[in-house]
Amino acid sequence: MDREQEDLQFLGFSGIFKESFKIVCSRRRIFSQIILALILPLSLIFLAHIQISELLFFKIMNDQDALSYSREGSRRYTKLSDMLSADWTAFWVFKVVYFTFLLVLSLLSTAAVVYTIASIYTAKYITFKKVMSVVPKVWKRLMVTFLWSFAVVLVYNLVSGVLFFLWVRLLGLYGIGIAIFVVLLLLYLTGFVYISIIWHLASVVSVLEDVYGIKAMIKSKDLIKGKTGLAVAIFFTLAVFYIGVQLLYENLVVFPMIRSVGIRIVLGLDCVLILVTVFLFGLVVETVLYLVCKSYHHENIDKSSLADHLEVYLGEYVPLKAQDVQLGEFDV
Repeated sequence: MDREQEDLQFLGFSGIFKESFKIVCSRRRIFSQIILALILPLSLIFLAHIQISELLFFKIMNDQDALSYSREGSRRYTKLSDMLSADWTAFWVFKVVYFTFLLVLSLLSTAAVVYTIASIYTAKYITFKKVMSVVPKVWKRLMVTFLWSFAVVLVYNLVSGVLFFLWVRLLGLYGIGIAIFVVLLLLYLTGFVYISIIWHLASVVSVLEDVYGIKAMIKSKDLIKGKTGLAVAIFFTLAVFYIGVQLLYENLVVFPMIRSVGIRIVLGLDCVLILVTVFLFGLVVETVLYLVCKSYHHENIDKSSLADHLEVYLGEYVPLKAQDVQLGEFDV
């Protein structure tokens, strides 16, 4: 990154994506290694989950239909009932295993990419071996931040669920009730997007600063002030790509409109390639957005201090301290 920090605040939507593209191109080798070690397995697990979930779900539906046509109390009914119970158990065990691997690989990928970009920003010599030695220790901080984010989302959804329940009981699906439902739905989606943006930026904060968990989320909330519109536009764009790849994979591979197995394999590989690119650029863009927000709020990051704190000393990761991140306002 050859931009001065005070110039970063002027980057807009396209500028952030261009800067992210330059960063990836400038260090193609190390980002390729991160892709092979973390992001490619993450992408494969994500797409394989779609395929396996559909197979398990269809088996459950078939057994459920067969059960409905069986006489209750018969041997066939008992056998199908046991099979259905086993199907649901397999389905939920698979979901738990999937989300566990997805979470671990997502946090490890975040730690690797953010640490790498911080090293590039400070012009530090960085190797894949050094990145992988730091990542497991940064991952612990990210996990705490994720758990707090999950708790916030859980409480938010519970409160929203209560409001929607009261709406159904008191007003129903007619007249003014529909109008209130639309308003509640828009407010819910707005809040959910806002929380998601805070969580993603808080992940970057957890890697580069000495705060994590709820404090990182509070810091993230303060950082996006004045750049909320930009953050929403970036989040929406990345979400469209994520959803687009998923729909493309489902329609062309899981529920194939094309009969040829060879073509479906090629299309599946294309989806993997696209998803790898989206995952990588999503993480890079989030980190660049963090630097843009820091610049916008005139929170100077001293490169020499950041470089010192990014060093691996005796195998231990040293996070960037707040006093090294916020050295007062600089003149623009």
